[in-house]
Amino acid sequence: MKLEMTSKERARLRSQAQTIDPVVMVGREGVTDRVVEALEKALYDHELVKVRFQDFKEETKALSEELAEKSDSALVATTGFTAVFFKKSEKNRK
Repeated sequence: MKLEMTSKERARLRSQAQTIDPVVMVGREGVTDRVVEALEKALYDHELVKVRFQDFKEETKALSEELAEKSDSALVATTGFTAVFFKKSEKNRK
């Protein structure tokens, strides 16, 4: 399921992401199950999550799209070696 959002929603989330630090790191092993699990947990806890690419920097966009698909989240933006993801948390839907 791909989460669709308007450009206004995307801009608002990008703005909010400016004040947060990366909580998930993609290292030399790339997008592993552990990275996907860490992103899913962070999305559950925070909804808006920044991911830093320490390796595979030339593949940031492609790997970010893969991470969004695997974590069932929306890729808000990629800037440099950082990507921002959003997923409405189940705990906040109640």
